[in-house]
Amino acid sequence: MTIACEELSRSYDVIVCGAGSSGSVVAARLSAHPDVRVLLLEAGPTDDAATVDDPLRWPENLGSERDWGFAAEPDPALNGRALPLSMGKGLGGGSSVNVLAWVRGHRSDWDYLATVTGDQRWSYEAVLQLYRERIEDWHGVADPGYRGAGGPMYVSPPRDPHPIAHALCAAATSIGLETVDSINGAAAERAAGVAALTDTIIRDGPRQSVYRGYVTPVRDRPNLTVRTAATVERLVVRAGRVTGVVVRIDGVEREVRASYEVVVSLGAIATPALLMRSGIGDADLLTRLGVSVVADLPAVGRNYQDHIAFSCVWEAAVPLRPRNNIGESMFLARSDDSLDSPDLLGFLPEAPLTTPGNATRFGLPEHAWSIFIGLSRPASRGRIEISGTAAADPPRIMSGALADPADLRTARAAVRLARDIGNSEALRTFRRREVMPGSLAGAGLDTFLRDAASTFWHQSGTAAMGIDPAVSVVDPSLAVHGVQGLRVADASVLTRITTGNTMAPCVVIGERAAQSANDAHGFRRG
Repeated sequence: MTIACEELSRSYDVIVCGAGSSGSVVAARLSAHPDVRVLLLEAGPTDDAATVDDPLRWPENLGSERDWGFAAEPDPALNGRALPLSMGKGLGGGSSVNVLAWVRGHRSDWDYLATVTGDQRWSYEAVLQLYRERIEDWHGVADPGYRGAGGPMYVSPPRDPHPIAHALCAAATSIGLETVDSINGAAAERAAGVAALTDTIIRDGPRQSVYRGYVTPVRDRPNLTVRTAATVERLVVRAGRVTGVVVRIDGVEREVRASYEVVVSLGAIATPALLMRSGIGDADLLTRLGVSVVADLPAVGRNYQDHIAFSCVWEAAVPLRPRNNIGESMFLARSDDSLDSPDLLGFLPEAPLTTPGNATRFGLPEHAWSIFIGLSRPASRGRIEISGTAAADPPRIMSGALADPADLRTARAAVRLARDIGNSEALRTFRRREVMPGSLAGAGLDTFLRDAASTFWHQSGTAAMGIDPAVSVVDPSLAVHGVQGLRVADASVLTRITTGNTMAPCVVIGERAAQSANDAHGFRRG
């Protein structure tokens, strides 16, 4: 249940910081033990909003009170642009404001994570079992070997998709991709690319966020407290153990204790920032900022990754009326046939989509559609640093987008592929003309790419999982190296970003964090 600040207890068994796609799972699973008192803290508002409910209105959340509104530092690799980095703020986190696409990750993603951690619980087969048995409630064509039934997350193909979504699949097939029923079935095990209608978290019309799937059905549990508008300023650490948090509510700071542990689920930007403000991070940086060092973990804030994307736009032959989530079809592809898995991720938004600079340069017609294609295996890495010791001090985000020359080469291939699809015969009846980029090549194409570079908002990697504290932040159980009573559960723990959208993998991370806490403390269900 949700209670006011003055009714907060002084102590809980577990405090979960962040009610996003991982934190919601942790809070729901741990509060299933009636003797375990769980506090779920969220800095943003509730999810009671039409822009959350209506899948077509997700763009209205960008720049709103439901968006942290982060921005990277101006970057020479992006022609001096400061890349906007929206992140969900409020109950459900990103799952309340995103494009609603459910993409579980490729076999190679999870097997890579199992290899670097030495823990087979992160392998593809183990994660597939988790999706089937604990997470999904699939409402498409029955596929019991790959899809789950009865789980908290209602997942389905788009209802009555726009004809252009089917045309995208046909266009992708015409250039050598295979059309499949879903990206998430056996297709997730293939090396070659595929195209499909997008699995979504739309339930009978409205969005079902992870919070709504996991927490809303159990929010009246007497041992579960959910508090919005509550900003975690820092962790309380005594003798190498996290004993609670300092939280700011209505401008007032108060300390709340955690008897067992604190789980940080604030996302790949705010999570490392909280760790650093609390003395956990690179000792040299913390010392320069006057932060007392609790644990010297230089990997905190490093290894930042995102799916950098580029939008190609066509004027529509007739006005389009978007349906469902506006992007009802998607494809995975390889920029090089020698690769063992797809490294490109694409959607077809039923609307014009581009950066302000390219909108000015090329102009946007009133009626248009786009192919938004990104690098699903970026070589570039960035980093996060804090600029001060308060939560209100904005983090410094060096995105590293296109810093590695390999990413620029892949970006060129991505745009060529998008143009091949968009200009194919299968999409002819939907286009009047290509708006951008046209036949640009060489330096002209590179300029377009640097101006067009945007993001899928899949920030990851800044508290990476691994066994060596010199290059990782958490161990395979998601416990922070060298600090007791502290676990991280969000996309920041991904050593390498997953091939597709990160919401569904974050649900896996939440499930694994909850199970690890159960194993560590011997929680029992009533």
